Amino acid sequence: MHPGEIAAETPNKPAYIMAGSGDVVSYGELEARANQGAHLFRSLGLKRGDHIAIMLENHPRYLQICWAAQRAGLYYTPVSWRLQKEEVAYIVNNCEARVFISSVAVKDVVKPLLEVTPNVICHYMLDDVMDGFASFEEALSRMPETPIPDQSEGALMPYSSGTTGVPKGITQTLSDKEYGDGEVFAVMTELYGATSDSVFLSPAPLYHSAPLGFSMTSLRHGITVVIMEHFDPELALNCIQTYGVTHSQWVPTMFVRMLKLPPEVRSRYDVSSLKYAVHGAAPCPVPIKEQMIEWWGEVLYEYYAGSEGNGFAQLNSTEWLAHKGSVGKPLGCEIHICDDAGNELAIGQRGNIYFGGGNSFEYYKDSNKTMKAQHARGWTTLGDIGYLDEDGYLYLTDRQHFMIISGGVNIYPQETENVLIMHEKVLDVAVFGIPNDEFGEEVKAAVQLKDPDDASASMEAALITYCRDRLSHIKCPRSIDFHESLPRHPTGKLYKRLLKDQYWAPRGAEERI
Repeated sequence: MHPGEIAAETPNKPAYIMAGSGDVVSYGELEARANQGAHLFRSLGLKRGDHIAIMLENHPRYLQICWAAQRAGLYYTPVSWRLQKEEVAYIVNNCEARVFISSVAVKDVVKPLLEVTPNVICHYMLDDVMDGFASFEEALSRMPETPIPDQSEGALMPYSSGTTGVPKGITQTLSDKEYGDGEVFAVMTELYGATSDSVFLSPAPLYHSAPLGFSMTSLRHGITVVIMEHFDPELALNCIQTYGVTHSQWVPTMFVRMLKLPPEVRSRYDVSSLKYAVHGAAPCPVPIKEQMIEWWGEVLYEYYAGSEGNGFAQLNSTEWLAHKGSVGKPLGCEIHICDDAGNELAIGQRGNIYFGGGNSFEYYKDSNKTMKAQHARGWTTLGDIGYLDEDGYLYLTDRQHFMIISGGVNIYPQETENVLIMHEKVLDVAVFGIPNDEFGEEVKAAVQLKDPDDASASMEAALITYCRDRLSHIKCPRSIDFHESLPRHPTGKLYKRLLKDQYWAPRGAEERI
């Protein structure tokens, strides 16, 4: 299906609602604007298989642009508005975008791009114009609202978030199915039971593949999507109550922030409409998930997957309560745990996680990185470490890049982070290795406190003691630095590279990321 089919039957049905402003875009309007966008791309000479790049906040036009590209057979690449000029230019140039669409809200970042994105034939801006950028709204207004004659399925082409280095473009072959027969995330309907009567809440940035994928597939099936312009823990609860949200997609940091609301605020909102609260992107600390299930009921569904689309693991709340800490069992694929030499390991042993039997993928214009993600037996990895239990459930330990080796002992930062985040004073935490002349590395923690005024030597000592009371001392930080905020991607991923580089740069940070 596609939004046009829903618009033909129920043109006035809300396709999506902007949570902050309350603005509603109907399926009829979504279809009209997407058709105009497709005509605009064709008028610029873009043909099937060409690329566009989109750098927007959660803008009311975001999904319209994506559907214009989807129906025109184009690859569309979302770009984080949090990136700097050099990072944006790399992605836009690497994906060979012919059109770049931004908004006045990010004008300070995009203005310098005119000189460093030579392959872009047209730079568009929403809500205003400036030198070098044409008005997207004006260009769109001149286009027909009827479908282009050569519709075909396009595809999202995301870039990895670059938490450990240069972002990698993830490309798959365009579907040869007719427009309307493609699917973004089949799990939304087939696994999570969504119907045209469902309401989906998307609290995360649309420039990430999961929120965008869930939102796009919702619109294929006539589901109303509620989009939060920015995540706010109380507003999220208000949205669930106000719109009768049935389905939602989260990351663990959002759970942490909602749980740390005052009890009287949490109890103010009725969340009983929720049937599926899906979460992924990062492992959820066991105590956090226990509290969420106690609060929301057994509506939490966890998954493990990547933008690469090479495999998928999932489990429901009942399964998780019997396998606490797991991210699920494989669905439509197999999971293999291997050592660094590629040998498969026994049940319970930690190693590199590989998917077998899933979809293939390539890192765009980077055969070396593609090869590094492949096993000799054709399996592929996302670069995570974990293990399987006797029942076949997967547990994540950490990223390969983040493992600390101190005195020959492997230390997995995630375990330490899961302890520290439970301290009542801690809002966010990152644990990583820094140089130590005797042991090679030692454990360092970066902490964001709920109240910045609490930062002190005594608080540092208290947190270290708190950790040592719960973990082996070798896993605990020797020192803690306090930060006003941590460089965390809104999808939950942490840019540890930016923290680690402060300590490793003099020794060659490129070797430690």
